[in-house]
Amino acid sequence: MLTFKRLDIDDAHVIIAAARAKANEIGEPMCIAVTDESGNLIAFERMNGAKLTSINLAIDKSYTAAGVKKGTHVLGEVSQPGKPVYGLSSTLGGRMVVIAGGLPVLSDGKVVGSIGVSSGSPAQDLEVAEAGVRGFT
Repeated sequence: MLTFKRLDIDDAHVIIAAARAKANEIGEPMCIAVTDESGNLIAFERMNGAKLTSINLAIDKSYTAAGVKKGTHVLGEVSQPGKPVYGLSSTLGGRMVVIAGGLPVLSDGKVVGSIGVSSGSPAQDLEVAEAGVRGFT
C-alpha cells in the first residue's frame, strides 16, 4: 500500500490567491491552474482580462509540471531540435508544455501538486507561478 500527500482544495485556493496577488502586482491578468500530484485539475481561475487561449495552456502547464516533476521552463532548452527530448511538446495529445509557467509544488521534498500560469510573457508566467508556490510553503 502506498501513502502519499496531495494538495486539497484549500491548498489550491491559497496557491491561486498568492499567484493572483502577484499577477495584480505586475498588472497582467492570468489564467491559473492547480493540479494534484497526478496532474488532475483541482482548481482554476481566469482573471478578468486573461487570454481565452491561455485557459488550456495553464492547465497543461500544471499537468506537465506534475508529470515531469520539474518546471516547464527547464524543458524548453532540452526539447529543441537535436536535443534529448525533441518532440516532447507533441506527445500526449499535445498536452506536454515546454514554455515557462508550470511548476511542481513540493512538501517534504515530494511533489504534492503543481501550478500552471498563462497569459503573460513566459517570464511573467513563471514569476506568477513562483509566487503561487511561495504562497503554499
